[in-house]
Amino acid sequence: MIVLLDPALAANAAKERELLDTLRALPDIEVKVHRVKGAQKTVTEVYLIGDTHRLSLEDIRTLPGVERVVRVSEEYRVLGRHKDDRRASGFTYNGVEFSQENLNVFAGLCAVDTNENVEAMFRALQGFSQTTTRMGAYKPRTNPYSFQGHGKSCLPDVFTLAGKYGIRVIAMEVTHESHVDEIAECLEKTGKPTGVMLQIGTRNIQNFELLKAVGRQPEFPVLVKRGFGITLNESLNAAEYLASEGKSQIVFALRGVKTNLGDPHRNLVDFAHVPVIKRLTRLPVCIDPSHSVGSRDRAQDGILDLMHVTAQGVVAGANMVLVDFHPNPAKALVDGPQALLLSELGWFLEDVALARETWEKRCALAKKHAAHA
Repeated sequence: MIVLLDPALAANAAKERELLDTLRALPDIEVKVHRVKGAQKTVTEVYLIGDTHRLSLEDIRTLPGVERVVRVSEEYRVLGRHKDDRRASGFTYNGVEFSQENLNVFAGLCAVDTNENVEAMFRALQGFSQTTTRMGAYKPRTNPYSFQGHGKSCLPDVFTLAGKYGIRVIAMEVTHESHVDEIAECLEKTGKPTGVMLQIGTRNIQNFELLKAVGRQPEFPVLVKRGFGITLNESLNAAEYLASEGKSQIVFALRGVKTNLGDPHRNLVDFAHVPVIKRLTRLPVCIDPSHSVGSRDRAQDGILDLMHVTAQGVVAGANMVLVDFHPNPAKALVDGPQALLLSELGWFLEDVALARETWEKRCALAKKHAAHA
């Protein structure tokens, strides 16, 4: 059961504490409090976990300070869309909005290699008024002898340069909970010139202790990638692990699934699931065309496969695009063959804008026909 508190209650700590004490006194019920911070206000959601079927909705609803009560029976208790559930989706972090209605492009280096390349990437993004990017400091690799990332040693320069070029949010994968502390400490030492969205990669999607640890930290939003060899349901339950620990700022990413049925692409592209996730949950949905396609191949029309795939996801309603670029892909230390050139950034962004415009027109068409139904 989800109890939504009246926003006015947040201004009265004593009254809120009194209500929470009343809820905690309910027999065989565990109470968890979630604060969902938006651009305009913070919403408080209280989760009653346990034998809630015996609780009266009306009794809970009439408690002072309660705005609405939602009974939950389906999976994805925190993240899911439930009957009569009108809770808003999305959040704002470091001045950037993430929701099921808007779109952010995170173009950047799959792995940080040199300061020169980092600065070239940031300079190119600034030239197109982009404030979000991806930068890999910690890189889990299949081969133990492959480059594993520079780790915390590269963070000060990356964060400082991000501030110089107006980058607001950096998507950065973590593979151990100690990485979260390293990122937080470095941001503090550099004066918080930017923000970080922690990324749980496809290999760690069922690292449940990592999920719980990242879910407990209050500072950073989280991008969680679908597992390349498990079902969508299993991957969404991984995101639910984060939410069950208190994390409300979550974006879910599709990055293709591992099967030779997708050949010659690196993975079988799963971007048809964008609207499915938006229907099942309140999560903004990200697509990762780089790790889906894995190459710079193009068809006779002159358009890169990677761009075709991106357009498919954006036309389906994606809210975030995570894509690899590099000043010199031939010398990239990770995933060079799939990286786009900095000279292609303008083309890519323009193509994304066209696809986004098509999605908006499709939504307007759907509303038009729904009005006549």
